[in-house]
Amino acid sequence: PPPSPLHPHHIDTARGRVHVSSRQRHTDATAFGNLLLHLPNFLCSLIVVALVSLVLGDVGLLVILVWLASGALVFHRPTESALARHLLRLRYPTPQERATLEPVWREVTARAGVEGRAYELWVEDSDSLNAVAAAGHIVGVTSFALNRLPNGELAAVMAHELGHHVGGHAWSGLLGHWYALPGRIAWRLLRAVTGILFHVSRAFSCLGVAFFGLCVGGIAFATISTLYGLPLLLLGMPYALAAVGRRSELRADRHAAALGFAPMLAAVLEKLHQQEQEQEQARLAAAGQGGGEPPKEKAASRLLSSHPDYHTRLHHLQEYLQPAR
Repeated sequence: PPPSPLHPHHIDTARGRVHVSSRQRHTDATAFGNLLLHLPNFLCSLIVVALVSLVLGDVGLLVILVWLASGALVFHRPTESALARHLLRLRYPTPQERATLEPVWREVTARAGVEGRAYELWVEDSDSLNAVAAAGHIVGVTSFALNRLPNGELAAVMAHELGHHVGGHAWSGLLGHWYALPGRIAWRLLRAVTGILFHVSRAFSCLGVAFFGLCVGGIAFATISTLYGLPLLLLGMPYALAAVGRRSELRADRHAAALGFAPMLAAVLEKLHQQEQEQEQARLAAAGQGGGEPPKEKAASRLLSSHPDYHTRLHHLQEYLQPAR
């Protein structure tokens, strides 16, 4: 059942005139860092697209220009709707859901001085506590968050996602991912072809494997030395991008807390932490490993995580949770 209006985290969403700031968005250091870190991936993709364009002859240059201009689709509303529906598995709210969402969203955007009508609200049918900010205008929440959270906690979730938008995290992340896509597809094809060639070489015993290893190693060394070792940077990109992702989550938390939603956000983080623990226990039980202590997360997994852990996020909220003197 939905929480009672008497819940301590229920907020009054009745508001008259609101002040809308002249500055609606900006690109903060996290968004800029995300774009900068995607630059090697972009250059790899540009090389791949250029190689493909050579095969196409006269229209090759047009292909490159169209690909470079395609990043503008991040802010194209019909493309965003297709992204929300088919990639993020979101849907438009029902009239009843909209009646719940819109007053909360108006309160959040009023506190932030943001024009709320510039964004589209979406819902994901899910039993998990989650939300998403994507592209230029998408704000989505799960049906669990919509139906099970008091409206103050729902506001905290939406304020967090708004923080991703006003800081430029949502569009910069999607733009970086889009321009890295040709390079990633080429890398996967290369891995598949290399795997096939490796299995073929095994048919010729150890000598075939050694010859295959020498060929691949020689090509890799020539590529790295020719490009002054720049391809080696790609090995560290996932870790750097994950670190930037964690920083963007903390910035979005700070945005929600600065709007007055710190206690509500802390409660949401506690619920999210409990839900994650329950899911981990269920997974261990299904694997026949229930009853013991859950295994500690490996250091590499923590470094590749795009979200900070619960205790880190709560620690960064402490300055907003302490009563004013």
